[in-house]
Amino acid sequence: MLDRTATQFSHVKPSQNAYVEGGLRDFFLYRDLGIADATNGQVIAHLVKANQPPDEGTGWHRHEADFQIVIMIKGWAKFMYEDQVTLVEAGDCVHQRPGIRHFLFDYSPDMEYLEIVSPADFKTVDVEPPACEVPKPTPWK
Repeated sequence: MLDRTATQFSHVKPSQNAYVEGGLRDFFLYRDLGIADATNGQVIAHLVKANQPPDEGTGWHRHEADFQIVIMIKGWAKFMYEDQVTLVEAGDCVHQRPGIRHFLFDYSPDMEYLEIVSPADFKTVDVEPPACEVPKPTPWK
């Protein structure tokens, strides 16, 4: 349970925090939901949406985090989790276990997801790919 003396109440409206560039991936836009500040860095929550076509994808990587979930709000995305292609569609929730190697390689132009990670300052580490091929993304029209 969170220590209530170490966290704050937070209520962020869409008009307060716009989508911005400059997040982890330059082909996405990010909207901070104020949770990192409210939890003193224990948790981050942000909305992520497509901004450019998935020409190269994210590349193989893992996160140094204790907890991570992705909840797809709109559209779809295709991930490689280790050697498995996984289609994540609107309404789906994915728990990415700590350290799982993955590659987001395709997504729809309207893709938008909520990502919640602990700790807020989690690290992303590029990794050598598993012994499998990554499918090509679907071109945007």
